[in-house]
Amino acid sequence: MSGAPHDCLARNDWICGAYLSSRRQILLDAFLQHLQLTVVSVALGAVVAVPLALLARHRRWALGPVLGITTVLYTIPSLAMFSLLLPLYGLSATLVVVGLALYSLTLLVRNVLAGLEAVPEETREAARGMGYGPLRQLLTVELPLAVPAVVAGLRIATVSTVALATVGAIVGFGGLGNLIYAGMNSFFRAQVLTASVLCVLLAVGCDLVLLGVERLLTPWRRPRVRARAVRLATAAAAPAAVAPAAVRGRG
Repeated sequence: MSGAPHDCLARNDWICGAYLSSRRQILLDAFLQHLQLTVVSVALGAVVAVPLALLARHRRWALGPVLGITTVLYTIPSLAMFSLLLPLYGLSATLVVVGLALYSLTLLVRNVLAGLEAVPEETREAARGMGYGPLRQLLTVELPLAVPAVVAGLRIATVSTVALATVGAIVGFGGLGNLIYAGMNSFFRAQVLTASVLCVLLAVGCDLVLLGVERLLTPWRRPRVRARAVRLATAAAAPAAVAPAAVRGRG
């Protein structure tokens, strides 16, 4: 009478330490490819999204077409998107990167535009009064104030890209998606679960990194900094409030 196999790989368990130890390099390579696809795609999307958002903001006739086209791109199914790009880029990583970058445009353009529109008009007028030209005003005043909205768009776009990158497995460049699809075809439980968990960890890790970047770029939003600013403003206003009272007392 034979018992169950002692090897978790032979038993095809969902959680298997032997799989992690024997496929460590394969998992690392897939993870790094997934990370590279995500970072390059979102970076490319951001490079395209910022000029589009600036065009839509300064040329109102372009607002509708820019938002409309980027929204239509986001509605195209991923398989159809890769098929449309296939004649241009072939079966390559570039095909996946361009497709993912196009998907990120909707989120990035809208958030960059929302961040720029949220800058108070009096702030722009103050910058112009100090002699700031359009470019200097954009780089030193408007974009820094738009950072929270821009980073929010980057966070959503990055997490979405981590998920969509798995579809790149259909052309052989899906990072962890390659392992997920191969594991599903062979019903290799440990591979499917491990690759899926790594995808989740990658998405959470990227989101936390971007959140940290936002905190570094927006120190005025931290509770301690805001509290200190309030104390300084109160201290500065106190002499102005005391002075009239003293004058009245002497009178």
